[in-house]
Amino acid sequence: MINYTYKSVFARFFLDFIHMKDAMGYRTPKIEYILKELDIFFSKESVNEPIITKSLIVKWRNEKANESERTLYDKWSIISQFSRYMGHLGYPCYVPPMPLKHFNQNSFIPYIFTHEQIQALFEASNVMTMIYNNMDSKMFCVPAMLRLLYGTGLRIGEATSLTNGDVDFEKGTILLRKTKNQQQRIVIMTPSLKEVLLQYVSYKGKLPIQHTSDKDAPFFISPSGSAVSKCSFYSWYRKLLRTCGIPFIGDNRGPRVHDLRHTFAVHSLMKLVKDGVDIYCALPILATYMGHKTLMGTERYVRLTQEMYPDIIHLEESVSSYVFPSIALMKRANENE
Repeated sequence: MINYTYKSVFARFFLDFIHMKDAMGYRTPKIEYILKELDIFFSKESVNEPIITKSLIVKWRNEKANESERTLYDKWSIISQFSRYMGHLGYPCYVPPMPLKHFNQNSFIPYIFTHEQIQALFEASNVMTMIYNNMDSKMFCVPAMLRLLYGTGLRIGEATSLTNGDVDFEKGTILLRKTKNQQQRIVIMTPSLKEVLLQYVSYKGKLPIQHTSDKDAPFFISPSGSAVSKCSFYSWYRKLLRTCGIPFIGDNRGPRVHDLRHTFAVHSLMKLVKDGVDIYCALPILATYMGHKTLMGTERYVRLTQEMYPDIIHLEESVSSYVFPSIALMKRANENE
């Protein structure tokens, strides 16, 4: 749950709606933030009965003129779902129709770190220090989390949701139960990542607090035992970017924490092709590993890989040349007939 107390007449309905979504397996932070925005709006408008009218929705929408279509679409979806939920409870609420998806979901270009930048981030995380004693600081787990995100392509929410029971060092696997698409999946730890996580666990076991090794306890914690949130990791991530001289562009153009996931995909494709694997044969494997519903979510990484590493194109041609012979060779063969 986010650190906010709902205050409007819809407060208890918001909480019940969130609990229902959580029970269905959905991740709720985005829902909670959207409902927080609605809660503030309804309080400001002095709404005194739990009924959402069309005029209220129109007024709310008019205040969002500067927000992107992508952001508004997400908010519109939650409002529509919540209004239907209220209707099932016997409160007649206006259900706004969903707008058409005019935005291009594949037009966004993520920030892809170079191998040198990734190494610099790793080294900078190894020597981080606190200027004052703070047992609740999340710096304690940043080096391990950073390597996990890059080494597996996990989403930050998937990493912060891990419990001790999800990480199986004997099998070298990590079970992801709370995912974006509500589908459990398993990722593999490389030997080097396994070594890093084992080292983190050994230091965690020396903390003077109880229950840190319980199966259901959070895997990533602070020295005080509190779980790590996405926001707390993000603040240290920004510090690492500054330390490494990697400019933060902002305005959702990164480098975001999520760009570590994009970088994992591009670097993985590059390595697979250099190892002789056809890049399009590798796509279904990578898509499944990353938890994408379709290949479309993964296919754009082919373009990014070829743009960042032009030599990949030539390697790919060598792999598939026997399937698609060059025009020049075909022309010479025709001339010799």
